[in-house]
Amino acid sequence: MSVTVETAARTAPAAVIVAIDGPSGTGKSSTSKAVAAKLGLSYLDTGAQYRAITWWMLNNGIDVADAAAVANASGKPSIESGTDPSAPTITVDGQDASGPIRTQEVTSRVSAVSAVPEVRARITELQRTIAAGAENGIVVEGRDIGTTVLPGADLKVFLTASAGARAARRSGELKGADVAATREALIKRDAADSSRKTSPLAKADDAVEVDTTELTLHQVIECVVTLIEGKQAAK
Repeated sequence: MSVTVETAARTAPAAVIVAIDGPSGTGKSSTSKAVAAKLGLSYLDTGAQYRAITWWMLNNGIDVADAAAVANASGKPSIESGTDPSAPTITVDGQDASGPIRTQEVTSRVSAVSAVPEVRARITELQRTIAAGAENGIVVEGRDIGTTVLPGADLKVFLTASAGARAARRSGELKGADVAATREALIKRDAADSSRKTSPLAKADDAVEVDTTELTLHQVIECVVTLIEGKQAAK
């Protein structure tokens, strides 16, 4: 799924914090950015922050398979996230990392780094600070936002999709990557994220589940926007 973020056409009636969780390939990023743009909200890609710290570890010779070494280094890099949904940014020690964090090397190692409790504590604190500072509200996407990072979010959405649909989308994003291999990689990532001891990937009890398998991106966006407007109208 991909989307061109347009000028906001609708406005949320009041500041709102929206948590959008789900596994890779369900449309979290495209949906979250578009929803934030439509409603004039800030946007935060928490996965980029975990990728950023993983990239820093790899660049600085930290053995990411050594949890103790990762824990000891977790507080060293300075990570900053720009929250404009039309142009989100991520920098590490002042360096633009938006491209480097999307490499296969980072992708294959981010689950191991993300599983380290000290890393999650550091990044979770950063995420909460950003959310608290979003005056007009924010859409935060990730894997543990509704359950751990922002359990008091005004709205929690959990996006799902079949493994086949997710693999097809992701292979398209990766310009023709093998769909079968991509599907296996996604399933492996799901297992790692769902089984980690600290803040596993899980649907919050009060989250609204949206299966995107048969939906267009536009339909998913409109669904989430409607949920937000409904939540605000009920206040």
